[in-house]
Amino acid sequence: MKLAKSTMKKTAVVAAATVMVVTGFVIPKASEYVQADTPKTKNVILFVGDGMGTAQRNAIRLATVGLTGKLAMDDMPYSGLIHTSSTVPVTDSAAAATAYASGVKTYNGAIGMDEHKQSVKAIMEYAKDAGLSTGVVTTSQVTDATGAAFGSHVENRSAQSDIAEQYLNDSKLDVILGGGEDYWFPAGEQGAFPDEPAEDPSEKSKGTKGNLVEKAKQLGYSYVTSKSELEQATSGKLLGLFANEEMFQQNEEGKGALYNPVVPLADMTKKAIDTLANNDKGFFLMVEEEATDEMAHHNNAELTIKAGQELDKAVQVAKDFAKQNPDTLVLVLADHETGGFSIEPVEDTEDESGDGISKEDGPFAIKGSAQQFMVDWTTSGHTAVDVPVTAMGKNSVLFSGMFENTEVYNKLMLVMGLGNNK
Repeated sequence: MKLAKSTMKKTAVVAAATVMVVTGFVIPKASEYVQADTPKTKNVILFVGDGMGTAQRNAIRLATVGLTGKLAMDDMPYSGLIHTSSTVPVTDSAAAATAYASGVKTYNGAIGMDEHKQSVKAIMEYAKDAGLSTGVVTTSQVTDATGAAFGSHVENRSAQSDIAEQYLNDSKLDVILGGGEDYWFPAGEQGAFPDEPAEDPSEKSKGTKGNLVEKAKQLGYSYVTSKSELEQATSGKLLGLFANEEMFQQNEEGKGALYNPVVPLADMTKKAIDTLANNDKGFFLMVEEEATDEMAHHNNAELTIKAGQELDKAVQVAKDFAKQNPDTLVLVLADHETGGFSIEPVEDTEDESGDGISKEDGPFAIKGSAQQFMVDWTTSGHTAVDVPVTAMGKNSVLFSGMFENTEVYNKLMLVMGLGNNK
């Protein structure tokens, strides 16, 4: 990344005045650091590996590229740690995404609302006001918590049909790709994916706002439901729904768990970038891998790792774009950690945690090595562990250090030159 000399000087002065060293990290004080005068970033591609803490990233790395290899998400020039709390120490995805999207800490379950249940404008809404294109890509329901916080405002994350309606009427997202068609069709009116499928009979249309797919078509969206249809879709507004609910089946190992999205995350990411990049003013894209969280909730290390590998392929797509478009910023982070995930040696056969809920999973092969590793879980829920962030591209230096989740919003608003609601 190249910065103007005056910008580099100011950034260096601010950083030098606030720097401290903690456990090997060089940590600028985020609230002062983001005041640095930076050239505008045209495009932002924000990746969220839901529930993906440092240990998960290490396990994905070991299984994919080995002891000394680097994942695409790790092979970036700047890195840091993010504090993940909401208004309580352990966040959920809704409050965490609201912190990233709107810069406020709120109660768990809130989407685009502060702790007093007042709407807070999201960065994608600011971007849209500035003439940029916006998009959400996920392997979860497109109206699930992480994506929802960037384009809607509801008091409870469960209001997924309301979220879908707001995508169309209010935030006017240009690209919406993922699962969750059940919330776009009213009960009794199934879409491309049959109600009550054998793998999960509970999945069926349950929308509360009428046929929102028809509404989207009336608003000019191209609607696609398969990989081939997505590939053939032309530029313009795009709605792709590729599953009843999530684009995978989350369960414990050996109990019906399955990770085989109709469209791989990397393919959805590429299509979204290609579509949004037609806007000369730039774009903001949020890409989420949900299975890193859902599989961890079921202590399924095998598919947690698999989902992380698919996320890494999507990150490489974005990096390839950023290399050709240097005014692009690529970020990879998580909303929180799930499972109390840790890596242990195979030789350590005794569960040192005793007879509690901790349990081991594995062994898993280390790529390019005869060695293996085990995974130990301490919970099936979220934890308050800090999560890693890695960054490359325009103004990526601002995402080094240790900072609050709300600072992600502040930094992004700064580098994109958008107005501030605070």
